[in-house]
Amino acid sequence: MNIEQLYEVYRRYPAVQTDTRKLKPGDIFFALRGPNFNGNGYAQQALDAGAAYAVVDDPVFYTVPEKMMLVPDALQALQELANHHRRQFSIPFIGITGTNGKTTTKEMVRTVLGSVYRTYATAGNLNNHIGVPLTLLGIPPDAEMAVIEMGANHQLEIEGYCKVALPTHGLITNIGKAHLEGFGSEEGVRKAKGELYDHLRANGGTAFVCRDYPYLVEMSKGIGTVITYGRENADYTGTPAAGTALLELETKATGRIATQLVGDYNFPNVMAAIAIGLHFNVPPEKIRDSIEQYIPSNNRSQIVQRGSNTFIMDAYNANPSSMKAAIANFAGLNAPAKVLLLGAMKELGADSLHEHQALAELLQQTHWKAVVLVGGDFEKISHPYIFLPTAEDARRWVEQQAFEDTSFLVKGSRSVGMEKVLPE
Repeated sequence: MNIEQLYEVYRRYPAVQTDTRKLKPGDIFFALRGPNFNGNGYAQQALDAGAAYAVVDDPVFYTVPEKMMLVPDALQALQELANHHRRQFSIPFIGITGTNGKTTTKEMVRTVLGSVYRTYATAGNLNNHIGVPLTLLGIPPDAEMAVIEMGANHQLEIEGYCKVALPTHGLITNIGKAHLEGFGSEEGVRKAKGELYDHLRANGGTAFVCRDYPYLVEMSKGIGTVITYGRENADYTGTPAAGTALLELETKATGRIATQLVGDYNFPNVMAAIAIGLHFNVPPEKIRDSIEQYIPSNNRSQIVQRGSNTFIMDAYNANPSSMKAAIANFAGLNAPAKVLLLGAMKELGADSLHEHQALAELLQQTHWKAVVLVGGDFEKISHPYIFLPTAEDARRWVEQQAFEDTSFLVKGSRSVGMEKVLPE
């Protein structure tokens, strides 16, 4: 079966699923393979659950020809189908990548553009080799804007997503130390994320570039259209307010905006959404209202109250650059007592011990009421702080201290599960 025939099936049944647990009647099931599973074994189960078709790549499981499609590679077929669907649109496709802030930026861009246009965006952080094609296949014919988040932990990954999603516009939030295991170095991260710029440069695209980061200005040279944003000397400028727990900023176009995001490290993310909104002629008052009403979720820059205590929950992920930004912001917060609850950073490869040690030394430059370091390589370095093996241990420690009128920063890599430190 060729891609045009598969697309005709998709047009009749325009919902795609790769997980039988999430499957609804009428979906097309793609039997993907992974290191520890073979989706082909679930194809019959998918049909029994009401799937319209199952796409398989193992002849052994090709047992119901009238409701199954046999392809050489199910993942490749999914990506080719997504690309074929993408080519039916002539609307802006905005690709977003970067080390930190991808999902927050994507959500704010979606919210701002969605105030005027029928806008479809990556759900949650489905930003990988499966999530990107699923996002594209979820875009209905009436879409006016598409926002595609792209994550990566090795070279040529973003390039591959660009070949499928064909972004017309793009944004790199920042470049920092993350996934060093796969990238090798910060320069490796820059090269990998820069693959989005490479695509825009080669295809006459438009880049939205933060002027506050000279390396992004340098990387974006040669792209046909570059629109800048930042604190000064940019097409769209803004100024963050100092000392506020929740980020507030002011721009000439929108006036004062009081966000529900923690930290001035979110300033470039908000400015990106403002710049994109203004570029696409979203009225300034709708931009302001959209950003003020956006409430972060999933432990990303959330504020949670427990009695008289305030928890800044930034526990979705962590790497050296996002840790430093969050700690610097927390240090500048006007609060009587501050406690840090920091989980280990993952996927740093040979640099891991060095980066954890550097973070511990950074912490010693500021006075804190208490610091608790949780799990991973924090156990292997020297520091004067409390070390606990798990997030559950950290929660029990918090509960035993009977804190009052205290502010907490909770941050760590996803696998450490730092959201568990929040007392019931």
